[in-house]
This record gives sequence, structure tokens and C-alpha cells, in this order.
Amino acid sequence: LYRLYSKKSDFSVNFINFITHSLQMRDEILRWWKQAMMDLRTAERNFKSGDYYISVFLCQQAVEKGLKALMMKKRKERIVSHSLIFIGKSVGVPKEFYTFLRELTPQYIFTRYPELTEETPYEVYDKNIAKNFLNKSKTIMKWISKQLK
Repeated sequence: LYRLYSKKSDFSVNFINFITHSLQMRDEILRWWKQAMMDLRTAERNFKSGDYYISVFLCQQAVEKGLKALMMKKRKERIVSHSLIFIGKSVGVPKEFYTFLRELTPQYIFTRYPELTEETPYEVYDKNIAKNFLNKSKTIMKWISKQLK
């Protein structure tokens, strides 16, 4: 860190700014992660109540927020994208998750807009579909959790 600053007198000011930014980033990462976990918990609750389309929507939201928290930790930046595969590759998600991330990405839209599925979204999603999304989302969230430690 000392080598980053050429003037000795600037060191303490820059170091304080660096620490402050790091603490703010950690706090922001924690907020994103906490929201991701709450979205996953709420996805489980909606699954249990039979609201499968909302469960799938919240799975997508949980994974997106979890990946964004990980991106903030690893790359020290925020990203404006809903592409889970793009974000996932950016943070080094194992290739075994790629297919699922591609399947999950459009669910934030398909679960909400009838014109995209030509059916009413809540009628498109059943217990088996939602259970598949929920189980795979839990798996990737566990992986993200390990990476955030």
C-alpha cells in the first residue's frame, strides 16, 4: 500500500481514504449479501405456499444479488447487468454452473410479463419447475457464500 503513494506526507490521508473506502465497500457487500439471502428465504416461503412463479423470480434475484456482492468483493466494482452468466464468469463461477445461470437469467422477466410467455406467468410455473430452480439456486448460493468468506 505504501508504494502506491509517492509523497510521504500524502500517505496518512490516502491510507485513511483507502480504509474508509474499504469499510464502505465491505458494508455494501454485506447489504447485497443479506438481501440475496432474504430473497432466497422468501423464495422458499413462496415455494411452500404454492406461489411458484414468485419463488422462481426470487431465486433469480437472490443469485443476481449474491453474484454482485461477490463481484464487489473480488473486483472492487459494481456492475449494471442482469446477465448471470456474464457476472458469473467475471467472478470465476465454476463452469458446472453456466447452464443453470443461462436458464435462470431470463426468469426475472418471464415470471412477471404475460406477453413474453404468451401465458399468465403464475400458470406457467409448477412445483417441479420451481423446486428445480430453488435447489440449484441454493447450490450456487452456497458456493458464493464460501467465496465471500
